[in-house]
Amino acid sequence: MPAAPQPGRPKTIVIAGCGDLGTETGLRFEAAGHRVVGIRRSADVLPPSFERQSVDLRTSCPVVPPETDVVVVALTAGERTASAYRATYLDGLRHVLDGVERAGATPRLLLVSSTAVYDVDDGSWVDEATEARATSPTATVLRETERELALRVPNSVILRLGGLYGPGRERLIDQVRAGDSRTPRGSLFTNRIHRDDAARSIVHLALHGAPPPLVVGVDDEPAQLGDVLTFLAEQLGLPAPAPSRGRDRPQGGDRRLSNALLRSTGFAFDHPTFREGYAAVLRGEGVRHP
Repeated sequence: MPAAPQPGRPKTIVIAGCGDLGTETGLRFEAAGHRVVGIRRSADVLPPSFERQSVDLRTSCPVVPPETDVVVVALTAGERTASAYRATYLDGLRHVLDGVERAGATPRLLLVSSTAVYDVDDGSWVDEATEARATSPTATVLRETERELALRVPNSVILRLGGLYGPGRERLIDQVRAGDSRTPRGSLFTNRIHRDDAARSIVHLALHGAPPPLVVGVDDEPAQLGDVLTFLAEQLGLPAPAPSRGRDRPQGGDRRLSNALLRSTGFAFDHPTFREGYAAVLRGEGVRHP
C-alpha cells in the first residue's frame, strides 16, 4: 500500500511527463526543498537542477528511485487521436507503474487527467460525484487510463483538470487579437484553471495528509465563453467579438464544474477567476517551459 509522504524531511518526487505543467510543478516541489526527478523524451531541456531522464514512456519504463515518495504522471499527447492518446496516456501510465513496481517503491501516485471525461452539455453543475460517461474516442482512453491506475494503485489520486491557460497557452488571446473570435449563440459555459494554480494544486494534493481519490481542478467561476472573449477584448482595447453567424459552437460541452472539494482541502487560488489569470498573462507574468 502506498505510504503517505512523511512531513518534515525532503522528499523524492518523480514527475513522469515534464512538459510545461510538469516542469512548473517540479520547480514548485524543488522550491519547497524536495528532490525532483524529471522524465520526458528529451530531458536535456529540463532545468539542470532536476535529475533528468530521457525516456519515451510510450514504449519504455523509467528508472524509479526506490526511495521515491511521490510520482506525478502528467503526460501530454502530441495529437488528439485515440491512438496517440492510448500510446501516451494508457501505455505511458503502465510503463510508469511497471517502473515503480520494479523499484519496489511505495510512493503516492497522482495522475493528471481531464474534465473532458464528463459528457455533460446542458449547462448543469458537475462535480466528483457526476458519472464520467466519456463518449469521444480520446475521452474514452482517458477513462481507461484512470481505471488502470485505480486498479493497480487503489490509494492513488486522480486530478481532472479543466482547460489550462497561462504562459504559452494564449489561444483565446491570439484569436481576439486577430479578430477571429466569435461569441457563441446560446449558452456555452467553459471551465479553466491557470497553469500555475494547476501546478500548485498538484503539489498541494501530493503532499496533503489524506487527499481525496478524485478531485476536479478548475477555478472558482465557470464562465460563458462570450464573457471571456469580451473581457479579453476590453483588456486589449479592441471591440467585443461579434456573435457567431451560425449555430456551431466550439467543442468542450456546456457545463459548470465545481471546485468545492479542492477548496475543502485547504487549497487557495492565486488566480480565482479568468479575470485575474488572463490579466497576469497579458502583463507577461510567468515563464513558458519547453
